[in-house]
Amino acid sequence: MPRAFVLGGYGLIGAACCRALAQAGYAVTAVGRSRAAAAQSGLAVDWLFRDLVTTDAATWRADLADADVVVNAAGALQDGPRDDLDGVHDRALGALIDGLGDSATRFVQISAAGVSPDSPTAFFRSKARGDARLMASGLDWIILRPTLVLAPAAYGGTALLRAAAAAPLLHFRVFPDAPVQTVALADLAQAVVTAAQGGIPRQRIYDLTEAESRSFAATTEQMRAWLGLPPWRTALTLPEPLARLTGRFADGLGRLGWRGPLRTNALVSLRDGITGDPAAWQAAGGAPCKNFEATLAAMPATPQDRWFARMYLLLPLAIGVLALFWMASGLIALAQPQRSAEVLTLRGMAPGPAMAIALIGGVFDVALGLAILWRRWARRAAMGMIAVAGSYLLGSLIVAPDLWLDPMGPMVKVLPALPLALIVASLIEPR
Repeated sequence: MPRAFVLGGYGLIGAACCRALAQAGYAVTAVGRSRAAAAQSGLAVDWLFRDLVTTDAATWRADLADADVVVNAAGALQDGPRDDLDGVHDRALGALIDGLGDSATRFVQISAAGVSPDSPTAFFRSKARGDARLMASGLDWIILRPTLVLAPAAYGGTALLRAAAAAPLLHFRVFPDAPVQTVALADLAQAVVTAAQGGIPRQRIYDLTEAESRSFAATTEQMRAWLGLPPWRTALTLPEPLARLTGRFADGLGRLGWRGPLRTNALVSLRDGITGDPAAWQAAGGAPCKNFEATLAAMPATPQDRWFARMYLLLPLAIGVLALFWMASGLIALAQPQRSAEVLTLRGMAPGPAMAIALIGGVFDVALGLAILWRRWARRAAMGMIAVAGSYLLGSLIVAPDLWLDPMGPMVKVLPALPLALIVASLIEPR
């Protein structure tokens, strides 16, 4: 049985490639760095855990000694605390190429349509360097460059597309005239199988895409219809300077670990258009890719799709509200600790312990408000908010039950924070 290794095996594209190759009769080994993500993938394949950026050629030589095919589906959108574009897209290719040496292993590289060394985005430039490194090698390589990948599961840019399509009342148009072409994830995975089996000429580059393009505004409107939502009555075009500002803000959040699809690289790519030319692929005998309408028809929208589309943009709003609520609460308590302590001293507690509780509570509140903004700690911070708010409520029932009857409702106002924090904790996928 031929053996295939898929780098980035638990990603959206990598997981689809693993399933397609296994169905085609390959013994598949998926490669990734996170055991937790591998466990959540549901893939019935072997696993090899490696960090692409740090693994050297000697290790790859041993790991891939019995590989008939290597599929590189690993990638990152932008540099960040967990992502190194040059490392993932270029240096890792160098180590892999050196590790494979003069073997007959076929290397299928999943790149991206629009890759160019002169691209305005670091994403495309780093991809271009990696592609060039592979093309200069003596390996049996094929490079596939998909346009916007659509799948039943939503991730990255396609998740944002669904969220934009579900916006209530108003169509927020960002780069509305930018041309967009798509490719179904199933078509991309099948193209990988075709390349792995030698069904197309080797050492060539192929764009994978539907033949026609449409504007991004029209793409969003069709996605909204797919979700089963009524057409918008009003549209508002976002000025390009505001779009750039949004990208910079998203870049800042990226430094906190949030890999949002609104970062500068993604917005610049969208502005320039997401297009490709399927002529080379079809001339080589590759199966034509479905058009946008056929792709949507093949994956009918469900209530889960509508829930996801609506909640995608509500999650960052909920996180922001919780951060503001808890930091403001803590800072107010720290700014006037005497008043906070009076709540306890007026009910018989000694001044020293009361002041200590007021100060510790303020520090905890601020710490939780800051922690939820950091992706790595967000879920644990939300659970901490639930625990701390619950202790406040329980303590008030024991020490100051009269506060529940206060006309300003200081304790009643804590109640909505509990389900909001629970929703955030439930929606954030652990890493």
